[in-house]
Amino acid sequence: MSDKGYTRPTARARELRLNATDAERRLWQAISARKVAGIRFNRQVPIGPFICDFVSRGARLVIEVDGGQHDWRADEDARRTRYLEAQGFRVIRFWNNDVLERLDGVVVTIERALVDRPSPDPSRKREGS
Repeated sequence: MSDKGYTRPTARARELRLNATDAERRLWQAISARKVAGIRFNRQVPIGPFICDFVSRGARLVIEVDGGQHDWRADEDARRTRYLEAQGFRVIRFWNNDVLERLDGVVVTIERALVDRPSPDPSRKREGS
């Protein structure tokens, strides 16, 4: 059992979904239901020891929405990012105020991250071509 009383990460993830921040709710409205590049995202997804704000498993993309508390947690955020990248995910982060004040720009950045992702099955050049 963790120090916060959670026995499974899914219980904590469920609680986080129910208590989303204004920025998380706003971004979810913009990216849910395959609204961005036809890509499916899930909210508050456990990956290893971490619960990620938004994840597209198919696109291997994690989106984190950070509030002021992340200013003093930079080392922990860097460790989290390294872990997720080692699992094959790309991580992009936005500040709460960016989501709340510049949502269109945030969505464009997410679209670009989806377009710039490497192919999961890169085609190989055939011999002689």
